[in-house]
Amino acid sequence: MDLVELRIFKAVAEQGGVTKAAASLHRVQSNVTTRVKQLEERLGIKLFHRQGRKLVLSSEGKVLLSYADRLLQLSSEAHAAVQGHAPHGLFRLGTLESTAATRLPPVLARYHRAYPAVRLELVTGTSGALVDRVLRGEIEAAFVAEPFADKGLDTEPAFAEELVLITPKGHRAVKSPKDIDERVVLAFTTGCSYRRRLETWLGRASVVAERVMEYGSYHAITACVAAGGGIAVVPRSVLRVVGAESQVGVHPLPSQIAKARTLLVWSRGHQSTPLSALREALR
Repeated sequence: MDLVELRIFKAVAEQGGVTKAAASLHRVQSNVTTRVKQLEERLGIKLFHRQGRKLVLSSEGKVLLSYADRLLQLSSEAHAAVQGHAPHGLFRLGTLESTAATRLPPVLARYHRAYPAVRLELVTGTSGALVDRVLRGEIEAAFVAEPFADKGLDTEPAFAEELVLITPKGHRAVKSPKDIDERVVLAFTTGCSYRRRLETWLGRASVVAERVMEYGSYHAITACVAAGGGIAVVPRSVLRVVGAESQVGVHPLPSQIAKARTLLVWSRGHQSTPLSALREALR
């Protein structure tokens, strides 16, 4: 495929129209329109649908965009390899919110100092969602927590976390799930590995949550627990970062639940210089 056409197609997809894409590429609008039409004719498919003033990717266009990202990244790496340059270009990296807040800052600071030409794009999500995005090629690699389905992935251990149960302050000591008075669970959406661990621990004692309330951040979860809204399982390191250790009851969990590994994962066999550099930075 013509890499110039792919760059133009990618710009139109990301900008949502020809006008903005042409401006970002420093090209005239007619040239951008012509190159997109030529690509559609060559492939025999419609890449965009018009919605009002915006151009929206068709289902086939979405498939092509994931390949375009990879082809353009590979082209950039090829140039760097033959010219002996350090890693550079766009590097889309997924991560758990807890990892982004507590573990990654020093790693990414070292990475940026060593490889300033790499443009890092950080995406947060649950382990399940991040694994799916890696396998679909939407992100190049991700930090996820066990357990997760690792079929089709290469993995490398990155960090070790201690999970704790948090309850409203003043709650009695929790030795087993049956000691928990509050049966409302606060957690991230389905696909969260830590939520799965909590549900497994409760299930082994035949304790069923009255309901699960889903949140998008640990700040919101710990604040609701502190206000008496339920219980949650969080990494101990997160409590220190959000400053909530004195606002909630913190209870240890059995080692098989508490000890959680965070792994860096990427599609099996995939290689790139930014990814290799990150693996080195972790070591």
